[in-house]
Amino acid sequence: MIDFENARSNMVDCQVRTCDVTEHELISAMLTVPREEFVPTALQPLAYIDEDLALDAISSNKRYLMQPASFAKLAQLADVSRNDVVLVVGSGSGYSLAVLSILASSVVAIEEDEALVEFSTEALTRLGYMNVAVLNKPLSAGYSKEAPYDAIFFEGSIEVLPNNYLDQLSDGGRLVCVEGIGNSAVAKLYSKNDGLVSERQVMNCSIKPLSGFKKAKEFAF
Repeated sequence: MIDFENARSNMVDCQVRTCDVTEHELISAMLTVPREEFVPTALQPLAYIDEDLALDAISSNKRYLMQPASFAKLAQLADVSRNDVVLVVGSGSGYSLAVLSILASSVVAIEEDEALVEFSTEALTRLGYMNVAVLNKPLSAGYSKEAPYDAIFFEGSIEVLPNNYLDQLSDGGRLVCVEGIGNSAVAKLYSKNDGLVSERQVMNCSIKPLSGFKKAKEFAF
């Protein structure tokens, strides 16, 4: 029988701490959240490996549970604190929502894949993460009803960031996303201060894509 608690500790020590993730609250949350509960039963023995995990048993839309190290680096970049309201774009299986809910005041997630909405909601409710709401909404539109958000976090890479997301960011807020395709993709931090948005490229980061964020085709003459 697998000792998931020991596997979780090894994940943090060998995958997370070794990639310059030092934020104590984030590390503590990742030591607490049972990652094995956010994958299909057949994948539970693989829940803590250093890879993205395909969620094909839940979704037919080629979605993944993000590699622990990539998630940790992006979550640290979002700098979520206790009073923050967070929007997560793409609930996935719910793991990132559970971790961020420990750090934040509340988390709103939008997800257009109904099967993932059901799976993540069931897991979060069963495990007692009560300050999270998962809504079946299109990913490209954001969710202006609960805006503005102190932090916006994308659960997959995108080709282009729609401007409407920056409109939903609070003053002093941060938006973290990975823009680009494959190994050329870059993690970016958008910050809003006094109504002005600044953008900073932070690191190369290859993660699996979200649908609905492709660049418009350019016409060549």
